Amino acid sequence: MAVLSGLGRVVAPSLVGGLLLALSLPPWGWWPLAFVGAGVVFWRLDGLPWRSRLLSGWAAGLGCFVPGLWWAVSFNWYGAGVLMVVEALSMAFAAVASTPASWRVPSFVGAFTLAEALRVSWPFGGLPLGGLFLGQATGPLLDVVRLGGPLLLTALVWLGGAGLARLACAAASSRSAAGGAGRRLRQPGLRGWPHEGKAGRGTSIVVGLTSLLLVAVTGAGALFAPNGGASVGTRTVALVQGGGRRGVSQLQVAPSSVLAAQVAASRQLLAGADAPSLVVWPEDVVRVGARLSGTPAAAYLSSLARRLRTTLIAGVTEVVSAKAFRNEAVAWGPNGRVVGVYEKVHRVPFGEYVPDRAFFSHFADLSEVPRNAIPGRGTGELTTPSGRLGLMLSYEVFFATRGRSATRAGAQLLVVPTNTSSYASTQVPSLEVAADRLQAVEEGRDLVQAAPTGFSTVVSATGVVRERSALGRRQVLRATVELHAGRTLYERLGGLPVLVLAGICLALGVVFASFDVRWRQERRRPWRARPWRARRWRPVTSRLGSLGR
Repeated sequence: MAVLSGLGRVVAPSLVGGLLLALSLPPWGWWPLAFVGAGVVFWRLDGLPWRSRLLSGWAAGLGCFVPGLWWAVSFNWYGAGVLMVVEALSMAFAAVASTPASWRVPSFVGAFTLAEALRVSWPFGGLPLGGLFLGQATGPLLDVVRLGGPLLLTALVWLGGAGLARLACAAASSRSAAGGAGRRLRQPGLRGWPHEGKAGRGTSIVVGLTSLLLVAVTGAGALFAPNGGASVGTRTVALVQGGGRRGVSQLQVAPSSVLAAQVAASRQLLAGADAPSLVVWPEDVVRVGARLSGTPAAAYLSSLARRLRTTLIAGVTEVVSAKAFRNEAVAWGPNGRVVGVYEKVHRVPFGEYVPDRAFFSHFADLSEVPRNAIPGRGTGELTTPSGRLGLMLSYEVFFATRGRSATRAGAQLLVVPTNTSSYASTQVPSLEVAADRLQAVEEGRDLVQAAPTGFSTVVSATGVVRERSALGRRQVLRATVELHAGRTLYERLGGLPVLVLAGICLALGVVFASFDVRWRQERRRPWRARPWRARRWRPVTSRLGSLGR
């Protein structure tokens, strides 16, 4: 019973902390809870041995990623369970890497930031969904992504949580001292910091306030950081959303019905008096054989571009063979000719391709992913009559590197054809809107997104969602967007400075904590028993003795 009680004191608070982190994410979106959850995780790790820290971090990860990745259950419940367990290990390893007592703040922030950097890039290209930065898209720190991207925003969440925890524990220790004549807090799970007493509480207050001040200063400084600059032009845009059922796979919906829905919605454009300069269709709404050229779909899209005298972008799937397909965004110019093609670079593992198919076929039914998408190699930038556009297809919008690649190549407007029809709930569409806002601010570019059943969005370069469609409804969103050519600090440097700083924080925390442990051990020893004293004073005493003789 004592063992179970001890486990409960470690696991229960960690689960609560992880759950608070999850509730900061869309579709719940209670962004302040991320700081509270991070503070609970920081507090619970205090003074624990490495095995207990591993368990505590894993529990926090489960609390965060089980709700945060719940959308995966609709595809394969046991695969989703494995995904949640594996993703939670990132926090477990971070908890072990962080120091258990002194100098915890830098090592805690560094370890959890590096763990998130690893999680969003490995394995199979990483999984940004569930990342804490997505929950801060509606918070006051959104602008910091133009300084250091999602990783800097993640680091500030952990730093702010650690600061809150230090202040809360200092306050609790002060109340205990006042009520109990200064006696130590010995209740399991409620003990004070290693430096207890008045000096220790003072240290906690200074560290807590300093941490929160760093968060505030970084957030305020981001407001004055380089952004996309002044507008260099405007474009009228129309986003065509055909509408239809949600929560169905591509095998359950005839491709012809998806195309028909898009054609029906596009009639609103032909009936209008003013044609937009750019029309965007969603991802994967046109499915053809090995080649798009010469198909009825290609003829219609070419005709539509000519009749509207506009640039038209549509998501096209070319089935190359029984084992491979291409996921593309094809652009037609006002003359009806193809002016650019972008092939999706960052594919969805187990959605658009199966890594090591022979191995994973022993554990799951892979019939719904019969073909592998052929990976593209482009930057994402397309030069069209409507301007230089930065293309990201669906899942790619979650990866900051894809928007940065297109912007560095010269893109002045970000365009995201996407398809979230297979998700019945609002969780993934809401996460994608958060990713839209982050991409827009990171690169200092307006962003437009077209989805067959929603959400279709128009986002300004400052991260404001100007237009958003309703899920499942047939709609055409119209807006005037701005073109920008300025460069943000993140676009120039990427996330490398944040990675380096996180590594330094982790290393400093570990090094100084080891020195602190040795110093404490020395303080507990009697003066005459300290080895360093004997080594230092022995030559002096021996010389004095020889003089006496």
